[in-house]
Parts: sequence; structure tokens; C-alpha cells
Amino acid sequence: MMLQQVRAFLKPRQSSVLSPPFLHRFCSAPPPLSESNDAELVSNLLLQHHNPFHAAESSLQLHGITLTPDLLFQTLLRLKNHSKIALSLFHYAKTLPNPPLTHASYTLLIDSLAKVRQFDVAWQLIVEMAQCNLHPTPATFLTLIRRLVAAGLTRQAVRAFHDIDAFAKTTPDDFCFLLDTLCKYGYVRLAVEVFNRNRTTFPPNVKIYTVLIYGWCKLGKVKMAQTFLNEMIERGIEPNVVTYNVLLNGVCRKVSLHPEERFERTIRNAEEVFDQMRNNKIEPDVTSFSILLHVYSRAHKPELVLDKLRLMKEKGIFPNVVMYTSVIKCLASCGRLEDAERLLEEMVKDGVSPCAATYNCFFKEYRGRKDAESALRMFKRMKEDGLCAPSSHTYVILIRMFLRLDMIRFVKEIWEDMKVTGAGPDLDLYTVLIHGLCERQNWREACHYFVEMIEKGFLPLKSTFETLYRGLIQADMLRTWRRLKKKLDEESITFGSEFQNYHLKPYRR
Repeated sequence: MMLQQVRAFLKPRQSSVLSPPFLHRFCSAPPPLSESNDAELVSNLLLQHHNPFHAAESSLQLHGITLTPDLLFQTLLRLKNHSKIALSLFHYAKTLPNPPLTHASYTLLIDSLAKVRQFDVAWQLIVEMAQCNLHPTPATFLTLIRRLVAAGLTRQAVRAFHDIDAFAKTTPDDFCFLLDTLCKYGYVRLAVEVFNRNRTTFPPNVKIYTVLIYGWCKLGKVKMAQTFLNEMIERGIEPNVVTYNVLLNGVCRKVSLHPEERFERTIRNAEEVFDQMRNNKIEPDVTSFSILLHVYSRAHKPELVLDKLRLMKEKGIFPNVVMYTSVIKCLASCGRLEDAERLLEEMVKDGVSPCAATYNCFFKEYRGRKDAESALRMFKRMKEDGLCAPSSHTYVILIRMFLRLDMIRFVKEIWEDMKVTGAGPDLDLYTVLIHGLCERQNWREACHYFVEMIEKGFLPLKSTFETLYRGLIQADMLRTWRRLKKKLDEESITFGSEFQNYHLKPYRR
């Protein structure tokens, strides 16, 4: 049976601001999810029919599916949150006469396994790559290092970085990535320790110092960040506009702006950074002004925000989407929605396309006002303009709003639109929808979406289980709960050991 014939088999079963955007990240972008009907079919096949007690190849062999390198990679990409199934598929691929294994597939699987802290298996795959003449590159190790740091295994991450030399030559950018990852997760002291130990191997440069300054700013230790800035200048390393923007961000973003004197002190400190930049003959750029403008926005000073925006334009500095969104957020939160809409029209005329976060500023304000009509009008405008697609967060805001207003018809319309645009559904959206339906005691709809969620491979939150369980028992719908529980038992094998932690205690009405 060819892949096209699998469609019938896969037919769904019926069921009743801020990590600074200007700070250069040394991590590569996520792999692209290309359109691939074959990959969609294979991944859905494995998700719906995977059994941990039988090899993954049983389903594939039954339907005559031939794995190519690209098909394997795109399927693994769709199984990145299902590491057990992905690993089973990968083991099957290795048994084929011409294994469709590539460096990209290995790296992707290593990332999936490390994400769920299966570091031993990830290391085995790295060794296996070398044995298959698919020599691991620093990018493979950096993927593992990022997950180790995220898990708090910082010393192991540093050792893994030094292990790269056994397989490939490291570069200053690779070292910078290690420091950046440590700083990102708050391990700045260790990053400084690693930096000092490796000064000979990796001489300090502006990137490395900028990363360390960012780390201290992230911890709120601006004085220490300033010390490192002074040190780099003393060593003859000239800071650039990114370095100063990182420091400016640290001065402005982490402080409270109330009462008024704190706001004024923050503005003075920011102006001092601007003076430092000009003294070093570095002109502030659009990001510099964006950070300062965000301070006015957070302090709810719409007039100052608009004045600063006007001043920037007069200086020939053209606002970007982040800056416009910050101003619109300020205006909307201060109740000046008409001004916010005029600014939205102005940014479009200036050739700056709004993003989903820009429209979300309006939706949040309409939700607070319980103004469903205006929210629908803005959503229609967003769709008709076609400047950006709604994000999953956009749908979360709207679905929450219409659920609270008991407008179930609009909830369903928004839900269907979300599926058409491809923004979801994800676990967050299902959780919001099911909990909202339970609050309205709409048990039939809640059960429908609950079953749909687990059939799609999403393991619900434990609170979702318990909310639905208690509600059905209290509503004297014990028979419905038993049917639902049977369905859960049938699907539980999809989730493996994770589902074992979801034992429900008997509930007495």
C-alpha cells in the first residue's frame, strides 16, 4: 500500500519584552518544518498506533512505506515532542538495507532526547554518529550543551564543550555560545569562571564581553555589568552599539517605575548610558530609543511616549514593529484605543507591518472591557488586512474572552479559524477551552475536546483530568465518565510512563 492509500487508515476516529532581540544569538535557528504530506501521514500513523511493546516498523511495513532521508527528517521534526516514538522510528531506520540516516536527523533526535533529559542515550547517538562516519560537528554538541545547561547540569555542559575537540575544531563563536547559554539560564558566575580559564585559547573579543555584560544585566547586577564594560575598554576592545544596548536594557528593564522618583532615576541612568555612547562616538540606533521608549510605556505615560516617538522621527530614526507595538500597548492600556488605532494605521502607512503582538494589545484591552463586538471587528480587520497571521496567543485571548461572556458560538468559530490558519490547537489552547467549558458546565463539549486532545497525542495537565472528573461526578454523569475513562485507558499507551502519574483519587460528592 502506498502512502496515498494510508489516508483512509489515518482518518480521525470519531469522538462524541524580554530577552533582548538585538543580542546576537549564536544558536542556529530551529530546523524548517517543510510541507510534506508524506511526513504528516507517517507521523500521524505512528502517533495513533504506536505500541511500546512492538517495534515501530510493524505499522510501516504493513503499509509499504519507504523511508528516505528527507522523509525521516521531516517525520522526526513532527515527533520532536514524542521522543520515545522518534527513537523507535530511528532504530527501525537503522535496520534498513540503505539506512536513510543523515547528520541532521541525528542532531534533531539528540535534541529531542536531551529535552526529556535522556542524556545517556543522546551521548550514545553522538558516539554512533562517529562510528557511521557522520562526524559530529560542534553544532551537534552545542545542541546537547544547551539542554544540559537548561537541566542545571552546567559542569557536564562545560565538559561536553571540551569534548568537542575529539571530534571537531571549536571556534570562538562556539565558545561564545557556551557562555551565552550559561548566562541565559542565570549561571553568570560560572560563565565568568570559564571565560577566565580559557582566555589563552579564546582571546576576549567584543562578542564575549557583550554576552557577559548581558548575563550580569539579566541578574539585575548593572554595576557588575558596568565593571566588565570598563574592563573591555581598558583592554583596548571597543564596545559597539549592541554592547551599549545590552547595558541600557539592563538599566531600564528590571526596575520598578513607581513611585515617580524611581521612574525619574531610571530615565537619568538611561541618559547616562546614552552619554557614554556619544562620548565613544557611537550613535544610538532604533533599538536604543526603543528601550527608552518602553520605559515610558511601562510607566503609563502616553503623552511622553508619543513625544519621544515624534522626536525620533524628526531625527531620522524610523520606528520598527517592536517600538510601534510598545507605544500601541501603552495607549491601549491607558484606554486611548482611538489613538492606538490611528497609530496602527500610521505604522502601516510607514511601511511597517504589525505583528500578532500588536493586535493582541487591542484584544487584551477589549477583553478587560468585555467588548466582544470591538474584538470581533478588530479580528476581522486583522484577517482582511492580511499583514500578519494570528498567533496561538491571539486565539487564547479571544477564546478566554468569549468563554467568559458565554458566547460559545463565537468560541467555535474562532476555534475553526485557528485550525485553518495552522496556529493550533496546542496543549495551552485545549486546556483553556476545556477548563472554560467545565466552568460553564458544558460537559458534552468539554468531553468532546478532551477526547480530541488525547487522540492528537497531547497529554493533558493533571488539573484538566481532575476538573473534568469532579465535574462529571457532581453532575451525575457517571456513565459518561466511565466511557471517558475507557477511552483514556485505550489511549494511555500513547503517553507511556508519563500517564502512570495521573492516578485519580476517588471523589465523593
